[in-house]
Amino acid sequence: MSERPSSAARLTQRPVLTTLLRMAVPMLGGTFAMNAFNLADTWFVAQLGTLPLAAMGFSFPVVMFLISLSAGLGMGATAVVSHALGADRHEEARVLTTHTLILSVSIVAVISVAGWLTIDPLFSLLGAGDDVMPLVREYMTVWYSGVVFMVLPMTAANIVRATGDTVRPSMIMMGSSILNIILDPIMIFGFAFVPAMGIKGAALATLITRAFSCTAVLYVLGRKHHLISLRHWSPRSMLRSWGEVLKIGLPSCLSSVLMPISGAVITWLVAQHGPEAVAACGAAGRVEMFAFMVPMALGISLVPFVGQNFGAGRLDRVRDAQRYSYLFAFGFGLFMAVVFAIFAGPIARIFSEDETVIRILSRYMWIMPAGYGMMEVHRYCGFFLNGIKQPLHSFGVNLVRVLVLLLPLSLAGNLWFGLYGIFFARVLTDLLSGGVGVLWSVRVLNGLIRAKLSREPVPLA
Repeated sequence: MSERPSSAARLTQRPVLTTLLRMAVPMLGGTFAMNAFNLADTWFVAQLGTLPLAAMGFSFPVVMFLISLSAGLGMGATAVVSHALGADRHEEARVLTTHTLILSVSIVAVISVAGWLTIDPLFSLLGAGDDVMPLVREYMTVWYSGVVFMVLPMTAANIVRATGDTVRPSMIMMGSSILNIILDPIMIFGFAFVPAMGIKGAALATLITRAFSCTAVLYVLGRKHHLISLRHWSPRSMLRSWGEVLKIGLPSCLSSVLMPISGAVITWLVAQHGPEAVAACGAAGRVEMFAFMVPMALGISLVPFVGQNFGAGRLDRVRDAQRYSYLFAFGFGLFMAVVFAIFAGPIARIFSEDETVIRILSRYMWIMPAGYGMMEVHRYCGFFLNGIKQPLHSFGVNLVRVLVLLLPLSLAGNLWFGLYGIFFARVLTDLLSGGVGVLWSVRVLNGLIRAKLSREPVPLA
């Protein structure tokens, strides 16, 4: 039997705050595991020296590009599937899910081939020198081979969460993290009959772990939630499903892709200050994910909650969720800023013995967290706008952040103040873009509520 009825009841009828907490708490374990996964990779590679850590730092914009693409597809799938479930149309949700997975595999095939063919020119453009490029090539050759095992499970896990089930995806993420932590030292440094493979081993450990998570989440999606069907192969039906998903997913992809594009520009600017700066910022980017771990757990839960309630016509519940989540994101961001400022030095020494890397990483963690709260608020704004089927507004919010604020301010900060000017530029971007996002998303939602009220009949006295 399908789990649809109980999930719809949970998301559209139970108290808003209680429902959000019940969805977010299981996701906390998942987000912790996801960050532990990335942190373990970074720590083990850091033991190989500064150049391997820099090579992983150069890969970060490309990795973020693929993650952003997956997130965009997942956002589109989550929105349309949750709308269908909220409106009690389970068979439509099944068709949309099946066709979305086919779309993901098709896109991955193109990306993998393109990635293999452009490793040298792309990373040279990002600033990788002759000393780092062989390590980048080792890592990315294996990494591109496993792209399908990254994109497909991310998309599938988003659809599982669209049902209201946040427990099983979290369990899979935790299992993947444990497996990766076990495989990393074996593949990187060697053990028993397994030879030491260095940074290539880190990529291979990631590939094996992603393959495990891909198998597990597809099993949950198909056998537990009955959202995969092999009967729906009509080209016309498939194109119609792709159109629905991409209507939200494409603007969401474009919004998400703005982040790695801006990340590539920032990496290029940082590379002008030496491989130590790239190594420090690459490590810091993974460390700061822990600052986003708790708000990320709530953020991941927002799209299915908003989507199902929007599909059920409960915009009042969407507005309540908006208010609760924005206040939480801002408050938690301030808390993490204080924590990172206190422990910046000890954390930096975990990842490197190079004094230059330690100094840059410590400064990063003193400066950047000042904008964490509003950065998460801005992220939530995009979730809400996509959840209420306003992807172009979500894209507009992200476009302002990247093209109007982040890139111009970073270029100016680097020109006038050097490396630390780049750091302060992002803090200013976070503060301004968060404010813009709140005003934008509240205005759009209030407009939808007014339009809904104007269509409802006035009750007789």
